[in-house]
Amino acid sequence: MKLFRYGKPGKEKPGMEWEGGKYSVSHLFEDFDESFFENNGIEKLKSDFNPEQAFVVDDDERIGPAVSKPGKIICIGLNYQKHAEESGMGIPEEPVIFFKASSSLSGPFDPVIIPKDSKKTDWEVELAVVIGKRANYVSEAKAMDYVAGYAIHNDVSEREFQLERGGQWVKGKSCDTFAPLGPWLVTKDEVPDPHNLRLWLKLNGEMLQDGNTSDFIFNIPQVISYLSRFMSLMPGDVISTGTPEGVGLGFDPPRYLKPGDVMELGIEGLGESKQEAVAYQHKK
Repeated sequence: MKLFRYGKPGKEKPGMEWEGGKYSVSHLFEDFDESFFENNGIEKLKSDFNPEQAFVVDDDERIGPAVSKPGKIICIGLNYQKHAEESGMGIPEEPVIFFKASSSLSGPFDPVIIPKDSKKTDWEVELAVVIGKRANYVSEAKAMDYVAGYAIHNDVSEREFQLERGGQWVKGKSCDTFAPLGPWLVTKDEVPDPHNLRLWLKLNGEMLQDGNTSDFIFNIPQVISYLSRFMSLMPGDVISTGTPEGVGLGFDPPRYLKPGDVMELGIEGLGESKQEAVAYQHKK
């Protein structure tokens, strides 16, 4: 199944794709949140959804983030060898972990706001994994049993905040709108091999990232097993698995987002998203 959320920011409702159409499932579930995943919502949707009892979602409706209020957005840094090289960093011996604040979550077609005083806002197309049930001390052999599905994530990053200001990466990763997620949450059964997916990003029509998840340094079972040693992975948590080469930081000289720039990105089988970069404006 392909699940999505639609409506105004903060008031999104759940929907699903069915035979080429988009239908609301708000009569069955309140949202695609921790409770939905924890209570076996995907299987219930499969058995309970009837298009004759659901209304069609208008194509003009805004598409929101693919999941609602994840408790954690966990990111894996430097998880493609060539990206680690272009970043000037060594190949990690263990997964590099950092967090994005959940307040950075935004819709897949919403604008990306370049933060106040930012000069180095960058792009990163990534495969996001959504956790389906609580995971603690999970073996690699059983790790995929804890996956609900997959989505496109743009791990937008402010490189000065991230790398030049001291401390942890989180402050360069967590600005508002820095986590466009979606358009779809594609359930696990629809993705036969998540370790062989093309992912790409264009900036103003120019292809800058064009990679494949087969280049992971740490694959999805390894990442889930590793993370579950140090924290509870909860239903609805998002794990972003890293980006291939071609980020702005890696160019000589580096290239960063300017107001009016348009990012288009996609992952094989998961759809496409599009964000325009806009300048920060103080809210009165």
